[in-house]
Amino acid sequence: MDKVKVGVVGCGVISASYLKNMTQAEGLAVAACADVLVDRAQARAAEFGVPWAGTVEDLLADPSIAIVVNLTIPAAHYAVARAALEAGKSVYNEKPLALTREEGQTLVRLAREKGVLLGGAPDTFLGAGLQTCRAVIDEGVIGRPVAATAFLLNHGHESWHPDPAFYYQPGGGPLFDMGPYYLTALVSLMGPVRRVAASAQTTFAERTITSKARRGETIQVNTPTHIAATLDFADGAVGTLITSFDVWAHSLPRIEIYGTEGSLSVPDPNNFGGEVKVRRMGETDWRDVPLDEGRVDNARGLGVADMAEALRTGRTPRASGDLTFHVLDIMQACLESSASGQHIELQSACERPAPLPQTTA
Repeated sequence: MDKVKVGVVGCGVISASYLKNMTQAEGLAVAACADVLVDRAQARAAEFGVPWAGTVEDLLADPSIAIVVNLTIPAAHYAVARAALEAGKSVYNEKPLALTREEGQTLVRLAREKGVLLGGAPDTFLGAGLQTCRAVIDEGVIGRPVAATAFLLNHGHESWHPDPAFYYQPGGGPLFDMGPYYLTALVSLMGPVRRVAASAQTTFAERTITSKARRGETIQVNTPTHIAATLDFADGAVGTLITSFDVWAHSLPRIEIYGTEGSLSVPDPNNFGGEVKVRRMGETDWRDVPLDEGRVDNARGLGVADMAEALRTGRTPRASGDLTFHVLDIMQACLESSASGQHIELQSACERPAPLPQTTA
């Protein structure tokens, strides 16, 4: 099988996980690393045996690179992705797809015009945990899903991240930073959302960094840090989503889905494995659902491998542009609903991604 050549743009913290997995993936050949800080790209390339490192412009000019994996900060996602698409390359973006609906629409349109693929993170819904949940729902174990709850609650990233300021700017905050994991999981399990109502607030105007590298520096917060949303799914189910960087402790679940015949406990959508539990009507306790043995560890880059296979076969990638744009549309609608005090009807939709074949690898 011919390997699809991949170039990585953005060699910060998250790139290590991607490079570790992609350099070991059967269908991928990581050909290049690039960063605005060329020495950082060179260090990552040396660490993972990537043959070339340099500038973003040089990477995009390489005709052999078929997929650009865009791991830049959110504020740069659109510009880098657009440049790569215009260069005739397929693009896999880290989340979110872009900062605004208009930027996302431009990327989707441009990919179609150029005849290339667009998609992006998260790909955790392709892991064994969420794929097992998908099978539980598809097999009718809990009946028809009628409701869901999803909670991401913590006190932000300034206590551990070496450079956390961008998490508190537009494109960050708990909704745009972690919301894509929860929303992608919900959409992959329950289908698209048709309408959103939400309230959002910025609880603290400033944050003080306590992580080592920039300890004591102050961050001006320019995006909401607590968002509570009601999601009306196209099939009639109602979801509740709360994302917050303002909570010190809680005892809420990550995600639960409630059906006409039972309930499903969904693992952390930021991971590929985790515990899946079911409790059907009439049962007195939750029971574990065994996971397929494959794809339980950190497999970031699985979506890139799936995109490469899509390029070879002509199908739609599972972590598609339509899916990532729909998630962006939902998040944008949450902020618009809070600002306007009204429900927001979504104009986008997407198909549920096809399930992955089981594996024991």
